[in-house]
Amino acid sequence: MTPRTHVVTHVHWDREWYRPFEGYRSRLVELAERICDDVGSGTLASFHLDGQTVTLDDVAAVRPDVADRLRCLVEDGRVTIGPWHVLADNQLVSAENLVRNLLLARRACGRTSSIGYSPDAFGHPADLPRILNGFGIDTALVWRGAPPEHARFRWTGPDGAEVFTVNQAYHQAEVLWDAETAAQAVGTFVENERRRLPDGPWLLLNGGDHLAPVPPSRRSDALAAAESATGTAVVESTLSDFFSEARRAVADLPVVDGELRHLGDRLTFLLPGTLSARGYVKALNDRAQVLLERFVEPALVRSSEAAHHDLLAHAWDLLVKNAPHDSICGCSVDEVHRETTVRAERVLEIGDQLVRRVGLHDGADLRGRGKLAHDTVDVLVTSGDGDDADGIVEVDVTTAPERVVTGLLDPDGRPVAVEAVELGPDQWFEADLDLMPDTLRGARHRLAFVAQAVPALGSAVYTVVLGDRATCAPSTSSGRTATVGGRVLTVADDASLTLTDADGHTVSGLGLLRDGGDRGDSYNYDPPLEDLEVVPRVIDVRVHESAVRTVLEIDAALATPQGLTPDRDARSATVVETPLRVRIEAWAHEQTLRWTVRLDNRADDHRLRWHVPVAGSPTSWSADTHWSVQTRPFTPVLGELPSEPGLEAACGTSPAHTFATAGDGPGRVAVLLDALPEVQGVVEGGSSLAVTLLRSVGWLSRFDLRSRTTGAGPAFEVAEAQSHGPREVRLALRLGDDAAVDLAVHAARHHVPFRAEQVRTAVAWRRTPERTMPRVAGALVSAFKRAESGDGAVLRVANPLDVDADVRIDLPSWVRTTRDVRLDESALADPVQVEDGRIAVVLRPSEVRSWHLGH
Repeated sequence: MTPRTHVVTHVHWDREWYRPFEGYRSRLVELAERICDDVGSGTLASFHLDGQTVTLDDVAAVRPDVADRLRCLVEDGRVTIGPWHVLADNQLVSAENLVRNLLLARRACGRTSSIGYSPDAFGHPADLPRILNGFGIDTALVWRGAPPEHARFRWTGPDGAEVFTVNQAYHQAEVLWDAETAAQAVGTFVENERRRLPDGPWLLLNGGDHLAPVPPSRRSDALAAAESATGTAVVESTLSDFFSEARRAVADLPVVDGELRHLGDRLTFLLPGTLSARGYVKALNDRAQVLLERFVEPALVRSSEAAHHDLLAHAWDLLVKNAPHDSICGCSVDEVHRETTVRAERVLEIGDQLVRRVGLHDGADLRGRGKLAHDTVDVLVTSGDGDDADGIVEVDVTTAPERVVTGLLDPDGRPVAVEAVELGPDQWFEADLDLMPDTLRGARHRLAFVAQAVPALGSAVYTVVLGDRATCAPSTSSGRTATVGGRVLTVADDASLTLTDADGHTVSGLGLLRDGGDRGDSYNYDPPLEDLEVVPRVIDVRVHESAVRTVLEIDAALATPQGLTPDRDARSATVVETPLRVRIEAWAHEQTLRWTVRLDNRADDHRLRWHVPVAGSPTSWSADTHWSVQTRPFTPVLGELPSEPGLEAACGTSPAHTFATAGDGPGRVAVLLDALPEVQGVVEGGSSLAVTLLRSVGWLSRFDLRSRTTGAGPAFEVAEAQSHGPREVRLALRLGDDAAVDLAVHAARHHVPFRAEQVRTAVAWRRTPERTMPRVAGALVSAFKRAESGDGAVLRVANPLDVDADVRIDLPSWVRTTRDVRLDESALADPVQVEDGRIAVVLRPSEVRSWHLGH
């Protein structure tokens, strides 16, 4: 049989990148109308309108008539679209964000592509095969991050999910662009593909970024000449037809396991610097995800208000629109990231409003302070954890003037240790549909305490006792040493921590901040030829001690070079002082050490990382990503620099979601993360885990890097990517041999701390009065949300570890039936009647299960 080249005409559409969204949309509307004309007239037999349905919404907002024409062509199968709502960077967003992305696509368009199309993402997580399988998709088209030696392979995830995968560059618009060279260009393409896969079939993706491609019908002579020269058949086709033939053509494919973050060949860049470019973008996205997934969705399961669910759908639509690789990755022009920031802030505003509305329904009025408290004030503590849990609480309350905090009572009326710092006068404004606008003036107090046994995905009420004499303030002293639970904590001159345990074992250099130059761009880290690394200088240390916690508060400064020399080969001689405040907290009830680092960045072109030494000579480290744990090697900071054009140096930075760990036994270290997705196991200068806190660069892309030997986009200056101004990051550290399941739980609780808010009036109940939420022991809750059908709820639990997990689920009192479902919420089994209010299952390593819970 004559091998065939399938020509699939398409466009790759970035909603925003080197132009803001509206600039691109004006072009998109023109392109959409042209596609409708060409497909409608037969000039184009078919067209792939990228892998994202959001283009339909974007066109419909200004040209509903064109959007209607497109939808008709999609329903006829002549235009294909999806399966995603947006083409997300699928490493930097959560697993549930990806699931909502696919669900949004199905809401937006009744007929979406069955091909897992994601060729331009900057690498792919190990869990993507299972996410695609969960929507009935058993194929993937990828490019960046795929092993370059394999044109086709079976990609398997940690749970055994598998997709037939094609490794193909999507940008081949130039092949048919010029009539005079098209025949030769097609022939060259076929011969190059023949070297990768001798017997075909081959896929020519006729299109590229934001281009109106040339229809194959206009190059019929060139295609005929190419067929004759290469001995192939060149046919206009669809992705579905190509994948069908490609699967039949190969019997024995290589298997590729885990994440796709392989170093590519020429012009196939992984672009790992996007993990840390514009860290403020990642931080806002993470806050919004946590709010929707862990607090709003569970709360709305019991809400019958259609307006609440419509607002939640709107919030997810906004958040998912921040997920494209040029948006969440921080590699667009400044105007784009001003808009993504506002989008995320809108999501936070919607989420907070929904939490308040559900609280009001439950009798917990969170709308401001109300009448200023004189004797007591209630604080509502809400958990995003899937199991009943203890956790730290920090919350501000406002009371009548001259009143101070004298104690705290738990939901059972028992005294609880509390730390209270008086912050002075406070002014508060509140208004609502049933509240006249009002401004109150009182006194503000900052409380810290440990809430115990807060119900899973539920709430508990703590009562603050007020008086006229402060009794709960921490003591403050000067000095660099504190003793907590037999451990001695000492601050070094460089603001790192030395810990000596009760046995006299000492570990130094914990949390050392190291700042080095970065002459790169938003895509790639690129150190100066003559780099200069600086560490902080301690100015002052204060020790705050209370019954709740001990805090080492460090004022320090970084003597940071202002930027780079004019030739960009070294850091400048001009130095600016970067103020730092580092808080290291040791809470009395736990072994975790918690860092908060606040800085005011005033320098350019540098990277600040937080290091923890790892004893011995470890060869690998691990981190969680989505629903599984991935193991990576310790590496040099940067691999061998490329000497040929169009190549990229290996960079050991990798994505992590809630924890990274390395070492064995007592020497094991585990870093708990919060919106800091870039981690590296570094071998230079002694083994350490390095977490990127800040990366400052001033260019979208440059063509003169040493770590990447050509541009990755246009050479635009992007001053706001220098990330000047205040930045605050949270990390935590656990030392010793935690059981794997305990580490996952600690990390999840660090990443999703309790919400705590003062209530307007006293709450009648003390703990969530009826178990309306599931309680999951032995695994992590990934989602608890209203079902897409509107009937019942969906509960999803995950075992991210490499051992079996015995899981017990106590179901809400309203649940009458359970049914196994896929990620897309379609049924996998018949409903089962609930008899004892419980599900008991064993989750295999890395297994995820979803149930529909019915009334």
